[in-house]
Amino acid sequence: MRVLLLYPLFPKSFWSFEKTLALVDCKALLPPLGLITVAAMLPQEWELKLVDHNIQEITESDWDWAELVIISGMIVQKEDMLAQISAAKQRGKLVAVGGPYATTSPQEVESADFLILDEGEITLPMFIKAIEQGDRSGVFRATEKPAVTETPIPRYDLLDLNAYDNMSVQFSRGCPFQCEFCDIIVLYGRKPRTKTPEQLIAELECIYDLGWRGAVFMVDDNFIGNKRNVKLLLKELKVWMEEKGYPFGFTTEASVDLAKDDELMELMVECNFKKVFLGIETPDQDSLALTNKFQNTRDPLTESIDKITRTGMQVMAGFIIGFDGEKAHAGDRIVQFVEQTGIPMAMFSMLQALPSTALWHRLEKEGRLLNSSANINQTTLMNFVPTRAIEDIATEYVDAFWRLYDPTAYLNRIFRYYMKLGEAKNVVSKRPSWKTIRALSLLLWKQGVLAQTRWLFWRNLIQVLIKKPRQLEMYLTLCAYLEHFVEYRFIVKQQINLQLANYMASKPKAESMVG
Repeated sequence: MRVLLLYPLFPKSFWSFEKTLALVDCKALLPPLGLITVAAMLPQEWELKLVDHNIQEITESDWDWAELVIISGMIVQKEDMLAQISAAKQRGKLVAVGGPYATTSPQEVESADFLILDEGEITLPMFIKAIEQGDRSGVFRATEKPAVTETPIPRYDLLDLNAYDNMSVQFSRGCPFQCEFCDIIVLYGRKPRTKTPEQLIAELECIYDLGWRGAVFMVDDNFIGNKRNVKLLLKELKVWMEEKGYPFGFTTEASVDLAKDDELMELMVECNFKKVFLGIETPDQDSLALTNKFQNTRDPLTESIDKITRTGMQVMAGFIIGFDGEKAHAGDRIVQFVEQTGIPMAMFSMLQALPSTALWHRLEKEGRLLNSSANINQTTLMNFVPTRAIEDIATEYVDAFWRLYDPTAYLNRIFRYYMKLGEAKNVVSKRPSWKTIRALSLLLWKQGVLAQTRWLFWRNLIQVLIKKPRQLEMYLTLCAYLEHFVEYRFIVKQQINLQLANYMASKPKAESMVG
């Protein structure tokens, strides 16, 4: 069986970083971890070919070669995912789809022959059995959550490692919290399931042996969901990292209660965790309580962020506007919070009701859903009727996003943040590669010569060199992200204003205010 594993395009988004990736001669931020994990679960006597549409085009020879096409992706990739399902069907190929988007919105991908939904440890064996007995269609669902202790090492050998800026591994699935808007607990449940330390280290050994060095993203949606097992992992990972000379710098996602556990933070720093993404959502306590984000209400958020920062881990954070009962000027409050804490990268979006979430079901019952679909891109208008005028929310959002990524404001914010960031540990001096020299030269030219903020760039850079030389590489990386944000804020403004104009032109007779 010749199987084409196809990963759809990501649209331009907060995380796409096209201009920044070009500086380091990479084509995509992250590889398709889900698909290469699927590849490891398929019969290994099958012939497998991976095409990541984010780094290469799909050729007619690829289509001709394939007997079966397997496509997986997230909701943000749905436009290209649907296009590739159509392209495969037009060529008479058997098509199987799976992953988060297919699982939560199976009705949108039903043109595929096979729907492999939920988690592959359970449903992929069902699919393989069906294929081997000659079935030409089928829907495979799980009624339970699998253990991940038997999940095989992903087929990293299928990747073009040079095309990616980060490599990916996964330790756990699931999150113990119950945020109303989040689809993670829908997909993976509220009981975090973890791999063994030996499993995770074997995966790291694999990418190490393949020659990978540098950034590794631990893709867990809440890395610290099972703190006991995470600590067991970190204690073994600490030894492995030291033996290997700290070849990787880790990034992950966690809940803000990380700040309560000094031992856990110290272990993460000792294992070379450099960045952690926190779902802050909003500084408004009433909105946090309404959406069941109680873990963010138990301690002052600013103190928690500062405490994590002082350990030496850079905080990234997500923010949302448009919660029910939200008071006016929510965008201003988010900007003020980001400036107060100095968080360099603040991912900011309008609230979306994602399929199958508690929020989706509540709004559907209240008759407030505007679309039968959803998206999570930062250029997407809300898909439900909010409790205050949607035009006010959209205007506040665009204005806040514009101010957050104003070049002067951004450069000043990242400089202030790095002045209070704890000292980096385990910094290994290494001879810079040609790729690094090229990236630095391009960055200095673009921001130190061409940009209107060039004097501010040089002033701040010199201070970092003098006061925080061990943090220089991470600081310059944040400077490089500005290449993306300067362009992306124009895209956000243009797309949201266009969607808002279309919405207002076709505004339903019902009032846009409810409750």
